[in-house]
Amino acid sequence: MLLTLLQATVASAALSKVGAAIGAGIIAIGAAIGIGKIGSSAMDAIGRQPEASGDIRMNMILAIAFIEGVAIIALVVCLLVLFL
Repeated sequence: MLLTLLQATVASAALSKVGAAIGAGIIAIGAAIGIGKIGSSAMDAIGRQPEASGDIRMNMILAIAFIEGVAIIALVVCLLVLFL
């Protein structure tokens, strides 16, 4: 009985580590896709309207910062799941 309980605890710890690793990978992929789409759209917009490049660039950097902020918060959640 004690051995079965110990095995369940070890399996639970291992699964939480795997889940945190998969979560961190999904976070990185999602942030990369989002930043890539923003960069692509910004370059298209600057190509169509070069005189607005300053405003477009400012909005692009702001959107990238928000995406990175969400990715960092999600990464912290994965680390909390891993260690708590």
